[in-house]
Amino acid sequence: MAKQPVDYEKQLEHISEEFQMVRILDEEGNVVNEDIMPDLSDDELVDLMKWMVKSRTLHERSTAFSKQGRLGFYAPTYGQEASQMASIYASEEGDWLYGGYRDLPQLIYKGLTYEQGFLWSRGHVNGNDAGVKAMMPQIIIGAQLIQAVGNATGQKLKGEKNVTFTYTGDGGSSQGDSYEAWNWASRYKSPVVFVIQNNGFAISTPRYKQTAAHTLAQKAVAAGIPGIQVDGNDALAVYAVTKQAREWAAAGNGPVLIETVTNRLGAHSTQGDNPKLYRTQEDIDMWMAREPLIRFRAYLENKGLWNEKMEEEWVAEVTEDINQAIKDAEAQPKQKVSDFLKSMFANPGQNIKEQIEQYEAKERE
Repeated sequence: MAKQPVDYEKQLEHISEEFQMVRILDEEGNVVNEDIMPDLSDDELVDLMKWMVKSRTLHERSTAFSKQGRLGFYAPTYGQEASQMASIYASEEGDWLYGGYRDLPQLIYKGLTYEQGFLWSRGHVNGNDAGVKAMMPQIIIGAQLIQAVGNATGQKLKGEKNVTFTYTGDGGSSQGDSYEAWNWASRYKSPVVFVIQNNGFAISTPRYKQTAAHTLAQKAVAAGIPGIQVDGNDALAVYAVTKQAREWAAAGNGPVLIETVTNRLGAHSTQGDNPKLYRTQEDIDMWMAREPLIRFRAYLENKGLWNEKMEEEWVAEVTEDINQAIKDAEAQPKQKVSDFLKSMFANPGQNIKEQIEQYEAKERE
């Protein structure tokens, strides 16, 4: 029999070997890879930790508010603090952000107020304008990637040196929108940093049921762009990888796809999901021991840069701000049906105009 032109098993093995996970810190916070240690000052390391703790505190308070009926949709971020905050920490002023519904912490980093975030969750029209170089979270899974490519292509055409950051999850990477976005960005060398937060589950569907690919990072190969997998619970590794990707994109080389391997340590959302119905307690406990704050906290404590008192004081300060923000959001004027119609249609037809008049008359009663 003639020799086959392609050794398929060898090819698949080669791809698996190429996309090895990047790591700097182990689970105990020890440095295991000095070669790619990022150039962050002590002050910057502490600042990054404070952003991660802020994200955790926002998660805890938002979960409580949701249970109290004070928020609408909320997607927990517990366990993804390094994946989210260390990656956006590598962005620069002028960079854009297009996130999904689990990416409010990155929007807060970009300048969104807590109050705006809460209004967005409550479906209030005043929560729709970020007021910063970012779009409010996209609810349609994966759609933000295509929008981000359009924005980045515009940046390139204008001659800007900034990039666009966009996030989705492992579930989003299975959407057709993602493949279209990667392909378009590759063809036009759009300055985009794609971050796939592989948190293990697309709602209740585990990652292994979504794709046979050994990694999600290797999906970049078909689009002709660089792809890299990083330990998403290792803040230093996430920052180092994202910083390099941003520099690549800003230099005009085109996009980069980053897979951050992390875990969603809670429900998909506060709208009735129960993760214990589709995952084991052993799996949850394993990932709890690997969660990012434990690791980064140990690293900073060993350097004498962080301690329990500092964290308690910071949590208290952040909690006070968040508690005031939910009160401010609740104090906003209640929305009217007439306002919904006015916001929806820039040029309302006669039938819509009549409905607006009818509702305004009722609202005046």
